Amino acid sequence: MKKKIIKTACYSFGTIMFLLLVLAVHIYFVYRPSADAYTKVMARIDIKQPITLEDANQITSFMAHEKGIDHVLVNPQTSIVIFTFFPLKNTGNAIVNDFKAHFPYKADRFLPDAESLKHSCPMAASSYTYKVYKFIANII
Repeated sequence: MKKKIIKTACYSFGTIMFLLLVLAVHIYFVYRPSADAYTKVMARIDIKQPITLEDANQITSFMAHEKGIDHVLVNPQTSIVIFTFFPLKNTGNAIVNDFKAHFPYKADRFLPDAESLKHSCPMAASSYTYKVYKFIANII
């Protein structure tokens, strides 16, 4: 009887460990970023001077015709251009360089610093799944 209980406990422990390993590998591969044909990236251009509504319309028209751009929003009040693009078709830096070459504006691509990225999504850092992912990533 005692032998049967120990054998069952060993099999149960082994099964649980195997399932935890499968879960860890699954979480690692799900959270690992990889670009595919459906991946979209959002980027922002800060224009360092005021623009008019007409300028905003010209910028929207130009950006909409750039290779790989999916959607463009231009806010003339804040002089900010926000766009989404497919990273397999074009890069954010190439789009910004084309923008700078086409328009006479003083403009720069907005890139958050490491501190901003660290605190960018309060939900991700506190979620249980994210903590499990970070634990597994540190092990691997």
